[in-house]
Amino acid sequence: MFNFKEIISVTLILFSVIDVLGSLPIIVDFRRKLGKIESEKTTIVAGAIMVIFLFLGERLLSLFGVDIASFAIAGAIILFLLGLEMILGRDIFKHGNIDVGVASIVPIAFPMIAGAATMTTLLSLRSTYQIQNILVGIVLNLFFIYLVLKSSNWLERKLGQGGTDILRKVFGIILLAISIKLFKTNLSM
Repeated sequence: MFNFKEIISVTLILFSVIDVLGSLPIIVDFRRKLGKIESEKTTIVAGAIMVIFLFLGERLLSLFGVDIASFAIAGAIILFLLGLEMILGRDIFKHGNIDVGVASIVPIAFPMIAGAATMTTLLSLRSTYQIQNILVGIVLNLFFIYLVLKSSNWLERKLGQGGTDILRKVFGIILLAISIKLFKTNLSM
């Protein structure tokens, strides 16, 4: 049965790990470079990745001979490079001829929203909470993610160029710190 307390716990845990508000400068930056982000597609793909990984994650990784720690380190490296892009104002990832639909999936849906930290968290949640409560928590987070993606243009206008630039630098440093923490934690495993 559905447990309201578990749903709230799962929702808050996933919300803090996904950190879509912290990713706002990256989202705004991609939207600026590409013209738009397909909010619906990004949300659906991120949700599908989370649900599939919830049920098949450990088996999928073991099929490729990859452990969770190695997977998390790979995600940490990608986050590190995205953080460097934000701080230095230089393009590390090529954005020139990329299709908006592709950019909505990589790197926004994966690894920013449904990345290594989210997937590792889902595996941990599965050992503690009931599946139906985790699924409701995922759906609630996807709704919030969709709202942020859809309103990124409005949020950018409200923040202005200076506010967006400051957020980009600050969250770039935070992204670097998160990636280093992920790297250190999983390297010791």
